[in-house]
This record gives sequence, C-alpha cells and structure tokens, in this order.
Amino acid sequence: MKTAKQFLSVVLITVVSLSLSLNSNAKNDGDTASSTVVEIAASNPDFSILVDAVKKADLAGALSAEGPFTVFAPTNKAFNDLFEQLGVDGIKDLTAEQLTPILTYHVVPGKVMSSDLSNTSVATLNGQKIKIDLTNGAMINESKVVKADISGKNGVVHVIDKVLIPE
Repeated sequence: MKTAKQFLSVVLITVVSLSLSLNSNAKNDGDTASSTVVEIAASNPDFSILVDAVKKADLAGALSAEGPFTVFAPTNKAFNDLFEQLGVDGIKDLTAEQLTPILTYHVVPGKVMSSDLSNTSVATLNGQKIKIDLTNGAMINESKVVKADISGKNGVVHVIDKVLIPE
C-alpha cells in the first residue's frame, strides 16, 4: 500500500512539474546537465510528438520532478511508424487514457546509464517490465537504442527507434 501511495505521489508531482516545464521555454543550448528529462525532450525537434503525447497525457509535471528517471524516448519517426501501424492520424486520435500506460512504459525509476545496462528485465513506471538485451547492440524490447546517455538534472534520456507498447 505504501509503495502504491509513493508511486502515485511521484506521478502527481511529475505531472505538475512537467506541465510547468512545458509551458516555459525549453533550453536549446546543448547543455543538458541543468535540464530535466522533459526539457531535454522539449528542446529537440525529433521529440515533438513525444512532447505532445506527454502534454496530452498530463505527465509533464511528473517527469520534471526530482526523480531520478530513465526515459527511453522514441523519435518522431518511431511515433509515425506506430500511427501507421494503428491506422490513426496522430496523437489527436489517441486519448490521454490510451497514452498514459504507453508513456509510463518508457520510464524506469532511477538514473540508468548505458554502462549500467545488462541483459535483464526491469520494471517501468506503469508496473510492467521491459526487456534489455545487449547481445547485438542495446535493445529495449524490439527497439534499438540509437543514442544513449543524454544526462539531465533529474535523470537520463536514451533515444530509441520504436515506441514500446505494453502488453
């Protein structure tokens, strides 16, 4: 019970903080050490769909909280591939209720750098596990890590080439 309350508290704090961060101008000076994981995403045009999804799901505040968080961030191309697969036109065709479990499936508590990864499964914020496989490069489920270790003040972002879909 205590764990569920702690998780809900972290999510609520993150939602509020992320909302505030997305409403302010994101930094775009290349210095990510003083940026939150949300600000890192918001400052990169390759994550505009991810940022729109996080806003729609009202998770921005939660991901701007103290953390630390590890975010596996899908690119716009990854989202567009998913939209084509689902037969939808974009984020506008998905509800916050549909987006929330998908987005929280991309976040792991703690700051996990690429050098910390091993062949294992880890729990995400939505409660389900993702599989990490380093056999042929870093893979998260069926998604390849295309850029790792974008470190921020409340965690780290790893760029992936596919949207992770929970069971």
